[in-house]
Parts: sequence; structure tokens; C-alpha cells
Amino acid sequence: MALLRSILHMAWIFVTVVPWGLALVVASIWVRGTPLWWFAVNWMRVVIWGARVILGIQVRVTGMENLPVGETSPAILLSKHQSTLETLLLPTLMPHPLAFVFKKELLKIPFFGWSMARLDMIHIDRAARARSFLKVVAQGKLLAARGIWIIMFPEGTRIPRGQQGVYQPAGARLAIETGAPVIPIAVTSAKCWPRKAFIKYPGVVDVSIGKPIPSAGRESKDLTREAQEWIEAEMRRLDPDAYRQ
Repeated sequence: MALLRSILHMAWIFVTVVPWGLALVVASIWVRGTPLWWFAVNWMRVVIWGARVILGIQVRVTGMENLPVGETSPAILLSKHQSTLETLLLPTLMPHPLAFVFKKELLKIPFFGWSMARLDMIHIDRAARARSFLKVVAQGKLLAARGIWIIMFPEGTRIPRGQQGVYQPAGARLAIETGAPVIPIAVTSAKCWPRKAFIKYPGVVDVSIGKPIPSAGRESKDLTREAQEWIEAEMRRLDPDAYRQ
């Protein structure tokens, strides 16, 4: 049954992304910025609806009150990354447009990547880290001034359930450069949508949003460590079975 549901949901993604992606690319000739972002988010909502109805994945969110208030209030979101689910889910939960920091190779994905190229995102070349970070800071400052929140996965890649990657300080450095607080986020997506797995399983995915961590006067390593400690402790609280080994 899980295999059949997974096939149906993948078909649902393909059936919806093609017309939506084409419509977004065409619309971007005349419309850019925030309206185009919410147009893209509506497709993500369709995918998440499919995950709920077809796959049986429910989402439980706590900590929404911890998000900054105000149209131009800046924020750097640092999230646990276990699967593709949170990249589709988090934009549907946030009251602000988000700008993902991602590797430029994703732009080559038909329809999905083409759409991302038309949105206010920050795509980087991982082979040129120093130059890439300067680009992240420059674009991050411009986007933050427009009320767009920057979201990063500090472990850099999807991490298997129950494991911890190496937290990189780039997100904390960007927060310090822009003066924005860090918002740590724990997500137990791998309980239902495992890393790099085709088959998904019904269940409950928890999204926990932590209190803002001020960046003013902080060192990037200390700020990264504080965000890491909160995220990893929260992951163990939300998904204790995964960390009993």
C-alpha cells in the first residue's frame, strides 16, 4: 500500500508541476517578486495536500508565535534537513516570502528548477565557497530589506533520521551581517519521508519553531552552536526512537 501511495503521489507531483511551472515562467515575464512567490507556494500547498490525502502524512506545527512580527522584520531560518518534504512544507507555513540558498545545479531540473530561477532565490556555486558567501551576503541584505526571510539548511544536505551532520556557520554569519535573528527549526520529516527514498509512509511530521536567537554582537561559531544545540535537543524530544542507538 505504501508503494502504491508513493507512486500516486509522485504522479500527482508531475501532473501538477508541469502546468504550474510553465504558467509561472510565462507569468514571470510580467510579474515578479512577492506575487510570483505566492503563486509558487500555492503549488507547494497542492503537493502537501497530496501528501496528506494520498500518503497519509499529517503535519503538527508548534512555535508559530516565535516568528518575528512585521512586514519587514528580518529573519534567518536555520532548519533541520532530512528530506524533500521540508523544502515544500516550510514555505506553506511562513507568513513571509522565503529565499532559499541552494546549489545552482538545481536550476537544471525541468519545470521545478526553471521556476526557481524566476523567483528571488540565492543560488551558489559550491566549488567557489568564498565568492559564493559574498554573493549570499550581498543578496541576503537586499532581500532582507524587502521583508524576505532567508532559509538555510546548516548541515548542507539531507541527513538520515537519527543522525547529525556538521553545522556550517554560513547562516549565522549572514544573520550577523544583516542584523537578523536566527530562527531554529526542527523537522521530523524522515519519519514519513525518508532521505532519498521513493516510498513514503503515513504518520505525523512535527515542525517545531524555536525562539529567535539575537545575532547582534555574536560570533558566528557561538551563534551556530546555540542554534545547533536547540535543534538537536528538539529533534531528540520530538523523535526519541530515532536516537536510542
